[in-house]
Amino acid sequence: MASVELRHLRYLLAVAEHGNFTRAAEELHISQPTLSQQIKQLERTVGVQLLDRTGRRVRLTDAGAVYTDHAGRALRDLAAGERAVHDVQNLSRGHLRLGATPTFTAYLLGPLVAGLHARHPGIGLTLTEMPQDRIEAALLADDLDLGIAFTGHHLPGVAATALFTETLTLVTGAPADAGRGAPLPVQDLAGRQLALLGDDFATRGHIDAYFSRHRAVPRITVEANSIQALTEIVRRTDLATVLPDAITHDHPHLTPVPLEPPLPARTVALLHREGAYLKAAARAFTRLIHEVVRTRGYTPAP
Repeated sequence: MASVELRHLRYLLAVAEHGNFTRAAEELHISQPTLSQQIKQLERTVGVQLLDRTGRRVRLTDAGAVYTDHAGRALRDLAAGERAVHDVQNLSRGHLRLGATPTFTAYLLGPLVAGLHARHPGIGLTLTEMPQDRIEAALLADDLDLGIAFTGHHLPGVAATALFTETLTLVTGAPADAGRGAPLPVQDLAGRQLALLGDDFATRGHIDAYFSRHRAVPRITVEANSIQALTEIVRRTDLATVLPDAITHDHPHLTPVPLEPPLPARTVALLHREGAYLKAAARAFTRLIHEVVRTRGYTPAP
């Protein structure tokens, strides 16, 4: 059995609108015999007469009236679908689901969200702060489109694109610590009071491993679950913390204190599920994050 094609529907609607094969053929830029033959083919396919050709004006039969109602709706829906695809490809609409580890909220996500909104205000964004292991699990479950975290050992099926190198440093709010002639030996932190992220954060594990490796034993007086809390605590007390350099640069009331040996650097990465289709919004964000990293002068990834 022959299938109905879109041109059949358009031909039928044109004849119904004009009530005349000649004028409909002229509008469609086909010959009248071709149009008549195509309508007859459609009627054979659906198994019912759609047009009454006996009068001076071609009219729809009862079946034809019902059929053209559905045909018109189908063509309108198809046109709407085509417009929606066009809109998405042109980024006038769409949605991005992004996960990021907490440290990036303090210095990277603001410029990224501002840039995305300025360029593509029609794109909605769902942003979730979570540990890296949850980001990777969410990517594999298709609950996230992209993640911002670090390179290293990833769950099977998660791909990482290196973005830049993040360096950590000791930070204090006391101006007296500024302008030291030489870096502070890490062993001098013995007994010094620090405020750090909680031990469920990857950054905390990175810091603890550094202290352990160099046999430094500071006093962890405060544990917090946000960078904002740490910056406020350090600004208002004599406690020190450890933060990415980029955060310190954005907060003039914080003073970096270089350590010797320096804290090891980490490579920031954009994560996605291997083989997953990257929708237009995700591709736009990927271009944006590379641009932001470059314009803000972050250290290139090795």
